[in-house]
Amino acid sequence: MLTMDDVLLPPPGIGEVIDFRAMFGDNRPIEMEIGAGKGGFLLNRARALPDTGFLGIEWANKICRYAADRMVRWGVTNVRLMRADAGHLVAHSLPAECVTILHIYHPDPWPKKRHHKRRLIQPGFIAAAVNVLVPGGRIAIQTDHADYFEQIRQVVAGEPRLIEVPFDVPEAGVQEGRVSTNYEIKYLREGREIYQLAVMKQP
Repeated sequence: MLTMDDVLLPPPGIGEVIDFRAMFGDNRPIEMEIGAGKGGFLLNRARALPDTGFLGIEWANKICRYAADRMVRWGVTNVRLMRADAGHLVAHSLPAECVTILHIYHPDPWPKKRHHKRRLIQPGFIAAAVNVLVPGGRIAIQTDHADYFEQIRQVVAGEPRLIEVPFDVPEAGVQEGRVSTNYEIKYLREGREIYQLAVMKQP
């Protein structure tokens, strides 16, 4: 029977690299969501793709535990969750060329100018993210914050190994332009504009 201990894993220690084969028991493709929140997107995606492994990263402890409990209640065996610093994890704790799709939906915009250095999407992070993508792998980013989106576009454009591709791709979990995260649903109800960008690592 699936338990919280099966789903909610401790982050890797210093110098430790995640072994996805050990995590899931085979060499299945891996997708990762940074900022998994309450797990709505992960739940739907994992149920649709039972032969794919999913790793969700969430910093807020209570929300991460809520998402893990949600997977247990639904009996979803192909999702693992970690409470971890996503930037550090991607840069130091993932093997090269292990992720097929990196989902980043509504990352914290840190709107005050003095806090912009805390934003996740920076050149160093994108370089590290490309390193962990398989050739032909995809990064999908969505935000409701126009200023942050402009920064994201500039940062991504500065990474020569990436090319822009359509965001609205059903096989990547996008249905009629929507990914149906909790934040997306909330912001659309509030009438906010949603900005989307998808890029592919050149094969």
